[in-house]
Amino acid sequence: MALKATIFKADLNISDMDRHYYASHSLTIARHPSETDVRMMVRIVAFALHASENLSFTKGLSTQDEPDLWQKSLSDEIELWVDLGNPEEKRIRQACGKAKDVVILTYGGNSSDVWWQQTQSKLDRFSNLTVLNIPDEPLEALSQMANKSMELTVTIQDGDVFINDHITSVQLSVDKRR
Repeated sequence: MALKATIFKADLNISDMDRHYYASHSLTIARHPSETDVRMMVRIVAFALHASENLSFTKGLSTQDEPDLWQKSLSDEIELWVDLGNPEEKRIRQACGKAKDVVILTYGGNSSDVWWQQTQSKLDRFSNLTVLNIPDEPLEALSQMANKSMELTVTIQDGDVFINDHITSVQLSVDKRR
């Protein structure tokens, strides 16, 4: 019998001073059985960084031709494709062909640094691609915030992300690699 996804709920209050975006979102997050708390929380961070009324989670890990998050237009065109981790160059090429803008959000320390060193030169031809990185240090504290029901306040200013769950505060510096 296949394991089912675990459902998490998050009330996300976002104050993004960099984009002048201020809104609350009630999110339902299906965590794949193979997904870690860190990865799920990084998905929430990715949502906060690109939040809009039309941004949504996809089937993610269980589907190869969908990103972790996307924003579609009313005519069903992909405006924004957001992938997490260290995707293969072929996947990035396909995403850049399908979407107006593509964002790769890497995390995980050494493995993402090695991926970047090996992949960086291959990505120069994609004008609609942005690569961001979250350093490894705050990820453990971020994963401790994972609960089936979360109330998170996210403040974004000057590229720094401050996340508060009324018990713990975590600061992430999101570095732009490309």
